[in-house]
Amino acid sequence: MTHKILIIDDEEKLRSLLVRIIKSEGFEVFEAKDLKSGFKKLEQTHIDVVLCDVKLPDGNGVDFLQNIKGSFPLTEVILLTAFGNIPDGVQAMKNGAFDYIVKGDDNDKIIPLLYKAVEKVHLQKKVQQLEKRINDKYSFNTIIGKSKGIEQVIDLAQKVAKTDSTVLLTGETGTGKEVFAQAIHENSNRVGKSFVALNCSTFTKEILESELFGHKQGAFTGAVKDKKGFIEEANGGTLFLDEIGEMPIDLQAKLLRVLETSEYIPVGDTTPKKSNFRLIAATNRDLKTESDEHRFRSDLYFRLNIFEIKLPSLRERIKDIAVLTNHFVKQFSEKTNKKTLQISDDFLQKLENYSWPGNIRELKNIIERSVILSNGDTLTSDVLPYEMQQHQTENNSKPMSAFSMQSVEKLHIQKVLNYTKGNKAETARLLEIGIATLYRKLEEYQIQ
Repeated sequence: MTHKILIIDDEEKLRSLLVRIIKSEGFEVFEAKDLKSGFKKLEQTHIDVVLCDVKLPDGNGVDFLQNIKGSFPLTEVILLTAFGNIPDGVQAMKNGAFDYIVKGDDNDKIIPLLYKAVEKVHLQKKVQQLEKRINDKYSFNTIIGKSKGIEQVIDLAQKVAKTDSTVLLTGETGTGKEVFAQAIHENSNRVGKSFVALNCSTFTKEILESELFGHKQGAFTGAVKDKKGFIEEANGGTLFLDEIGEMPIDLQAKLLRVLETSEYIPVGDTTPKKSNFRLIAATNRDLKTESDEHRFRSDLYFRLNIFEIKLPSLRERIKDIAVLTNHFVKQFSEKTNKKTLQISDDFLQKLENYSWPGNIRELKNIIERSVILSNGDTLTSDVLPYEMQQHQTENNSKPMSAFSMQSVEKLHIQKVLNYTKGNKAETARLLEIGIATLYRKLEEYQIQ
C-alpha cells in the first residue's frame, strides 16, 4: 500500500525539492501552498503524514496542527521551520506534532522521520481496526433473534448500558448471559476500559477469594509474590461475576462491602484499596428463593437486584431457531472449509420440536456436529443425535384440546387483550403477570 504525504509550504522551490526526494522513496505526494488549500487536500483524500511549514501566508502551522488532529486524528504532522524556536517546538509537541525540525539543517532527517511517522499511522490504524472488530463482535446488533422476548431484553440492556447501575442477568445456562454482559460493557461509558470476567463456580472458596481480592506475598502457602485480584483489574471498567449464586456466604459479605464502599482488602494485607468498577452479575439460580432459604445473603441480593434482566430460554424463542441455525451453519461451514450447507425442512422441524435444555450453547454444539457429519450439500435430520430424531413435543404429538388448560389460558388472554383494546402493558397488569411473560404467551399461542 502506497502511503500518502502532504507538503504544505509557500516556498515553491523547497516544496518541489521535497516532492522529488519523497517521491523517490515510493510515497504518493500532494502539495499545497497555504493552510486553506492544505486542509482541502486533507478533506479530499486520506493523508497519512503532513509536512507543514510553521510560517504560512494564512496562518501558523503550530495552531493549524490542532485543526488537523481534531479532524483527522490518525494523520501525523511534522512541522518545518526556518528558525528553531524552543517555545514553538514545545507547543507543537503539546498540540500533537510527531516532530518539529529546522529546514536546511535537518533535511537529512526528513525521510527517516517519514518512515517512523508512517509506521505509527499503520499501527494506529491496525489498533483502530481491532477495536472496531471487538466492538462489532460485542454490539447489540450481533445478538441474533427477532422474537418479542429477545427484542424486549435487548431494549432493556441498551437502556441500562449507558448508566453505571449494577445489572443482574438471570436465566438458564446457555442463554447468552456473558454475551449480554460484554454488549452492555461495550455500549457503556466504560468502553475502552477493562472487562474482567470471573466464574464463581470454578474455584474453591480460598482460591476464589484470592482471585477476586488479590493477595499479598506470604499470605498463604504458595503465595510467592503479590497478586492483583479481579476487582483491582476491573478498576475503571466492568467486573462480570458469572454464577454468582455459587459464591460462598462469607465472600458475599466481603463483596457487599466493596459494592457499598468501593474499598477492599487483599488476602493477607491490612491496608484497604479502592476500585471503581461497574458490576454485572449472572446466575441460573432463583436468588430470591436462595435468600429466603438463607443460602444467599438477602442484603447482597437486594444490592444486586437493582436492574434484573431475565434472558429467555431457547424454547421460549422458537421463531429464532431458524435464524440462529442459519448463522451457525454458515459459521461452521466456513470453519470446516465446506460450501455453506442448505437446511432441509425436516432438519429444522426437529430443531424446533426439541426442548433445548442447554439453550443456545447446545444448539451451537449440535450445528457444529451436524456440519462435520454431513456428506452432501444439505443438512438432513439423519445427522442429528438419536434423541433429537426421536423427540416429539406435546404440541406436535396432539392438537390442543378445547378443554385443556392451554386452550382455557389462550382464550382468557385473548379476552383480556380485547378488553384492553390491545394494550399489552394493561393486559399484563390485569393478568398479574410480567410483560415478558405475556409476550411469551402471545407468541406461544400465536395471538396477534
